[in-house]
Amino acid sequence: MNESYQDSALLLVAHGSRRNADSSAPALQHAAALRERGLFGEVAAAFCKQPPFIRDVLPTLSARRVFVVPLFIGEGYFTEQFIPHELGLMGGGSGTVPRLQRRATQALHYCGPVGTHPSMTEVLLARATDALERHPPAQPVKAAEVTLFLAGHGTGRNENSRKTIEWHAELIRARRLYAEVQALFIEERPRIGECYRLANTRHLVVVPCFISDGLHATEDIPELLGEEPAVIRARRDRGEWPWRNPTERHGKWVWYTPSIGSEPHLPEVILERVREAAQCPG
Repeated sequence: MNESYQDSALLLVAHGSRRNADSSAPALQHAAALRERGLFGEVAAAFCKQPPFIRDVLPTLSARRVFVVPLFIGEGYFTEQFIPHELGLMGGGSGTVPRLQRRATQALHYCGPVGTHPSMTEVLLARATDALERHPPAQPVKAAEVTLFLAGHGTGRNENSRKTIEWHAELIRARRLYAEVQALFIEERPRIGECYRLANTRHLVVVPCFISDGLHATEDIPELLGEEPAVIRARRDRGEWPWRNPTERHGKWVWYTPSIGSEPHLPEVILERVREAAQCPG
């Protein structure tokens, strides 16, 4: 990306959490990395559930254009209602969210979430590849002998919650890199724990489709995969990943990766979202 956005500000918006300090880490990490590259006049991060909040950060940005990129996996309540409302976008929560809104001398570009961009498929693949390379099994195994599971939250309250993960699973499946590629969910079927029954291979890689290594990624999913809660807590207390790679369960070897939000390629996805929005003149 050779474009310069010196007249623009970039605002990364993430979920955040008062319960888990690590929740803000990916947004702050990517904001710092993009700030260092000097592409934008201003770069900031804001959160929905912890300070600094969107409504407090937005007024501090004085650039002529502000690009707002949601660090979310898919469309849903936060990207379609909460964030537009906090940004003051007319129509937020009552219909189609406006992607460009001019206010006085400033143009506000509301970008799509990073998770729905096609290049996020590369981020998912990078996570799976890294796990297998960093923690090789006793006997060499090829990707074609591995089942890849993409693990998400899922919810019956919003049908869009699972669509993005299933879409990426379909894109990876079409490449024929892995023996099988399937989506799993915490709150919908198929459930995380069904991976052992669903996999026809002896080797499994589970990639959590979350931006941060919050409680879902570091507690809920490892427990659903069969790890003891006490073991999970002890590893977390020692600053370790809550799953030992690989771990044998039910006659299968399982790799469980960190969440995708801290992948080094994610800033490129953010920039792609900005590039798309910039095509709308403001």
